[in-house]
Amino acid sequence: MKESFFRSMTWLHTWVGLLLCWLLFLIFFAGTISFFRHEISLWNQPAVHNIDHNKQQQQTLIESGLAYLNSAAPEANRWWIGLPSSRQPELQVSHRHSQGEGKRDKWHDERLDPNTLLPIEGLVDTKGGNFFYRLHFDLHYMDRKLARWLVCFASLFMLIALISGIVIHKRIFKDLFQFRPQKGVRAWLDAHNLSSVLALPFHLMITYTGLITLIFMLFPNPAETLYEDGLKGFRADFYPERQRIEASNKKLDEPAFEAAFTHFYQNWPEQKIKRVIVDHPSNTAVNIKIYGDNGTLIRDEYPYWQYSGTTGELLKTARLDPSNAEMLYGGMIAVHSGRLAHPGLRWLYFICGIAGCVMIASGCIMWAKRIKERLKPTQTASFGLKLVETLNIATIMGLPLATAGFFYANRLLPPDMVARADKEVLVFFVVWLATTLFTSLFRDKRAWQWLAYCNAAIWLLLPVCSALTTHSNLLTYIQDGKWILASFDLAFITTALVFYLQAKKLANKATANKSVSNKRTRVTAEQRA
Repeated sequence: MKESFFRSMTWLHTWVGLLLCWLLFLIFFAGTISFFRHEISLWNQPAVHNIDHNKQQQQTLIESGLAYLNSAAPEANRWWIGLPSSRQPELQVSHRHSQGEGKRDKWHDERLDPNTLLPIEGLVDTKGGNFFYRLHFDLHYMDRKLARWLVCFASLFMLIALISGIVIHKRIFKDLFQFRPQKGVRAWLDAHNLSSVLALPFHLMITYTGLITLIFMLFPNPAETLYEDGLKGFRADFYPERQRIEASNKKLDEPAFEAAFTHFYQNWPEQKIKRVIVDHPSNTAVNIKIYGDNGTLIRDEYPYWQYSGTTGELLKTARLDPSNAEMLYGGMIAVHSGRLAHPGLRWLYFICGIAGCVMIASGCIMWAKRIKERLKPTQTASFGLKLVETLNIATIMGLPLATAGFFYANRLLPPDMVARADKEVLVFFVVWLATTLFTSLFRDKRAWQWLAYCNAAIWLLLPVCSALTTHSNLLTYIQDGKWILASFDLAFITTALVFYLQAKKLANKATANKSVSNKRTRVTAEQRA
């Protein structure tokens, strides 16, 4: 019975891990990068690199943002102001305009220097780090609902694989200190075990909380039962700030901003503000929405105040004193997204995410190697094995190459190109597709070696490309104390070094194998002679 149970768990672990492993690798890879999505957005906008640390008070910034929007778009149906932070140094102002029946409202974004309160010149159209953030659960170029269902199923498979992996690990702590290089499949097994056990708490947390973020899509019945309108009623109760406010036909010359903010500052003087939204600023339906900043609190949704724009009266609040259930739900989402994290913790998230990528990749490679070792000399690889080998190389080596392509596109595409942000994303997928086509022709060790050298060269030249196109480089970043930008160049160089060492190792192994093969051929010839 015991032997049968462990065999069943081993079978379960193997197949739930293998069936969706390439999708899981994409989810982990994009999710890991998106822990630094705001920093990537900063890197992608060279025009904001020279902004000094904000010295203005938040009240001054809000007043300036409102004045700018009142001048630039008085007839907009919504104003949006995002205050600067250590990760986003600019003052963001946006306005939205109605496009008529059946059409989606269009946003116009602008960014102001928080010190001069003037528009920043030279901005480019880019999705920045938000591309990777959305990619890891919306999968891009795919119906959003279908993509999220696929991600849910992949996460469930991942959770089953983790639990069954714990069950079949008889020496889970011993495997943490065991690595046998140059041992073929055993080396991959050790890499799989080491990366799994080393960050096991993170893997369990990130997978389970990932499911929690989409819990109402997986299990809508509680909300459907408790609310007459089902999920719509639940969202109206839990997210009052997201409810649509209809415009009126009566014009309003001057909203009661001063009365609303005076009341806010008198009652919550220590509260930092994350953003301010004004609905229908030019008519009597005007509402002023203030979102607090959570800082490093383990909370996902922001505290919220809604004021009447005609009288300045406080209409409603949300999440100022959340219930235990709200704290638990929001805390899990906050832990998953890493929004609470300071830079040190964010790097820990990143390293654990890389360990997750290694865990998934080593499992894929190990399965293919085991199947290949069992083939007899007269047997040829099956279609399934060829497909697995192709997907392994295309995913594991292609995604880093595509990511580098995305960064190159940001620096090299013309600033005034139409739909420039979409073109950056297109470059990412074109590079990935080209890598996949290449690996469909070369599935042996040569493909791993060539792509490793290619990755090494591409990532190493990326800081050079950035320096030539932005007139700043690693040395100037360090001299000016711009450590976020400096860390990008250092990360690019480190990535190039890792791929170079991998390529050299593969080249040395190929040379050694060739020498052994030649020696065997000579011995066989001598014996025949």
